[in-house]
Amino acid sequence: MGDFLGLICARAGSKGLPGKNLKLLNDKPLIAYSIEIARNIVEISEIIVSTDSEEIAEVARYYGARVPFLRPDDLATDTAAEWKVWQHFLNWKLENEKMPAAFVVLPPTAPLREVEDVRSAIKLFNRTSADGVLCAAAAYRNPYFNMVVADQYSRCRLPFENGRKVYRRQDSTTFFDVTTVCYVMRSAFVKSAGHIFDGEIYMHEVPVERSIDIDTQLDFDFAEYLITRREK
Repeated sequence: MGDFLGLICARAGSKGLPGKNLKLLNDKPLIAYSIEIARNIVEISEIIVSTDSEEIAEVARYYGARVPFLRPDDLATDTAAEWKVWQHFLNWKLENEKMPAAFVVLPPTAPLREVEDVRSAIKLFNRTSADGVLCAAAAYRNPYFNMVVADQYSRCRLPFENGRKVYRRQDSTTFFDVTTVCYVMRSAFVKSAGHIFDGEIYMHEVPVERSIDIDTQLDFDFAEYLITRREK
């Protein structure tokens, strides 16, 4: 598959870090990192930002993205599913222009991604029968070994008990953290399905240091430190 459309979803509200999509990270709005990465990926022919904010739209256009519509209020709440936002975008394209065969989602919250991360995910999508490809990083914590759940009395236990005690993480199942580095999705699948794991989903592994997902001020501070160190 050749051309992909780049989609960046950036609503105005954020409880964990208010105004995060326009917050300056190393003197650049957070959303700008996703737009600039998309502009450097040859497989992406167009970049669209889905937002409910005129201010975000103005900044997105300045950095080279299209903002042909504003997202409705019901898709800009804390409880709105990102999947529904993707479907809204596809429905708009179908009704007003032309629905792409596939698209690449580049959330603003992963500013440390690199071009090679996204291009590798696209290549995996192209050489498989995937409905979608997500990026993931090796998990530090493991529910078979050093994660617990607790009851109302604070008594804790391992989440998965299969009768076998695991004393070293290396002896257990390998787990990965889903990141927001990128998602490569088949449009027809997203339009008809109710959840990403309703389909055939492949995983592209990315390095932990490029997978940070900004949701809190601590995440933001850590990303700022990593970007500053990388640029030095």
